[in-house]
Amino acid sequence: MAEHSERGDSEAGTGPVVLVSHRGPVQFGREDGKRTVDRGGGGLVTALSGLAGQLSQALWVCAALTDEDAAVADEHDGGAFDVDDDGLALRMVRIDPEAHEQFYGVIANPLLWFVQHELWSRSRNPDITRVEHDAFEQGYAAVNRDFANVVAEEVTARGGDATVLVHDYHFYLLPEMLRAACPEVFIHHFVHVPWPQADSWRILPPSMRDAVFTGLLGNDVIGFHTQRFARNFLLGCEELLGMPVDLEEGTVSVDGRTVRARAYPISIDTDEFEARASSPEVEEHREALSSIRREHLILRVDRTDPSKNIVRGFKAFGILLHDHPELCERVNFLALLQPSRQDVEEYADYTERIRRVVADVNLEHGSSDWQPIDLRLEENLDQAVAAYTLFDVLMVNAIFDGMNLVAKEAILVNRNDGVLALSENTGAYEQLGEASVTLFPYDLQQQADALYEALTMSTEERRGRREAAAALVREYDVGRWLGDQFDDIRRWRASRSG
Repeated sequence: MAEHSERGDSEAGTGPVVLVSHRGPVQFGREDGKRTVDRGGGGLVTALSGLAGQLSQALWVCAALTDEDAAVADEHDGGAFDVDDDGLALRMVRIDPEAHEQFYGVIANPLLWFVQHELWSRSRNPDITRVEHDAFEQGYAAVNRDFANVVAEEVTARGGDATVLVHDYHFYLLPEMLRAACPEVFIHHFVHVPWPQADSWRILPPSMRDAVFTGLLGNDVIGFHTQRFARNFLLGCEELLGMPVDLEEGTVSVDGRTVRARAYPISIDTDEFEARASSPEVEEHREALSSIRREHLILRVDRTDPSKNIVRGFKAFGILLHDHPELCERVNFLALLQPSRQDVEEYADYTERIRRVVADVNLEHGSSDWQPIDLRLEENLDQAVAAYTLFDVLMVNAIFDGMNLVAKEAILVNRNDGVLALSENTGAYEQLGEASVTLFPYDLQQQADALYEALTMSTEERRGRREAAAALVREYDVGRWLGDQFDDIRRWRASRSG
């Protein structure tokens, strides 16, 4: 890794580009006394890596999350360094462990995540105490301030007129802080999670919710997955802050500036994903899964996050088997679930509930040689992609989801005229809803009936729906997602300077 040197503009019309996210493109570790470098995990990192690949000279600012990350940061005196031969530079920010736990383990998850995915049971939780207030100030705000200071330093070193791309719910306060330090900077913030209506934000005390909204209003552009989320943000500004908004134009006026709320539905690299679906590793898993499937295969691929609504999905499947006993021993429900955030009590409890409901359904409806639900708690992407190619019905019944890329990945590579059974509360539904069977995430009977509709649909209708959905995914791939954002950035930067 070479030391980072000063660079010129990353992209014509954008000025120098600085990306900001919690996780970075790589993570450093140590094994057998030697340093290891692994690609950063998560869908956000994958999407941003694609963005960085289109920028010949960009800087990515992220947190030093491992001890070895911190060691690498120290080796470069906390500054930027090159991580590949394509001109991408990385700067890892060291965070006090206690502050990071308050920032991430108390405020970001679960407090903000549960607000934005409508997961709090309001008669019982959350109980916001001094612990949460202190965590917001000493953790969330403090980490946002540390990052804002680092980004301001990098922007100033590039002449002040840079474009900063901030990502997700970890850094809602950063834009306002950065704007105060660098008034000329152009800030674009993409929110990868749902944005609920104003009343959902009333779960938080005014000191927190106002900070979230005013922090985001430091941006020039705020991107969301759907028009609904963008509209919810604008209405929240109007209702909670009394700000003047223009719903038709999608803008809010702040201190003489115009802040735009826009929809940019994220997608996948279709060429790369289709190539992976044809790989020998995936084919090996495909053969193994084909050998154990029955006449029909229902699939779900998720993290064990309460927002994914897995427990209700399995209960609905149990109702399906009760209502249609002729399906018993003719259908498999394959559930490929990646354990998520098991250090957070709510997530660990939910994973245990998943195990219990699977045991209940299998006990009630199974036989000596057939278990209705095949639950696999592991992370295996090649196995998941193989299952994508085979399913008859893909169940995505999330309570709320910013997008849900599983729906796009699976329908793209399916070879079996599979039907997408999709929650109306996912971002993907805004694009793929007409080609899907709609699921209402709280209605178990409706979900059971929808699964039956999908399983018994004619071949012609199944094929037509799948082809229509796959065509939409190809038309609006990750390149389009990135391109639309950069087109808007260039246009609005030019209009601002003009």
